[in-house]
Amino acid sequence: MTGFLGEYESTLDAKGRFLLPAGFKRQLQEDAGTQFVLNRGFEKCLTLYPMSEWNPIQEKIAKLNDFDPKVREFRRYFLNGATIVELDSAGRLNIPKNLAAHAGLDKDIVLAAANNKIEIWDKAKYQEFFDNFSPEAFSNLAQQVMSPDGGQIPGL
Repeated sequence: MTGFLGEYESTLDAKGRFLLPAGFKRQLQEDAGTQFVLNRGFEKCLTLYPMSEWNPIQEKIAKLNDFDPKVREFRRYFLNGATIVELDSAGRLNIPKNLAAHAGLDKDIVLAAANNKIEIWDKAKYQEFFDNFSPEAFSNLAQQVMSPDGGQIPGL
């Protein structure tokens, strides 16, 4: 499993391409290849998965029950826009126009590590996300998600 660390700024060119930062390239597994899956994120960003990380997700989704309407809804939303992209000879990736529009990407972007994937954000929206999140709110969130009991007080 790939575990990315770091945050890098980049710029989209007129054709919607950006250079994959060397810091992320160094973190890719040696056998990762040049293909990735670019997908809509849960927030107004994009997610970039190395194929080795996307394939297990795809396999899990394929095993879900087609007769469950929630499964069908999830598949439609999650897979909507998922696109295979490949590094070109210059080390750039191209963002399709529909995905760039979804995330509001124009020129300045931030690529941020998100465990086994990389999130791609509009730079201003990324900064706004952190500007609107206080250290206290982050501390409370950390307690809720990292505590074995979910941060709950026993007996309540």
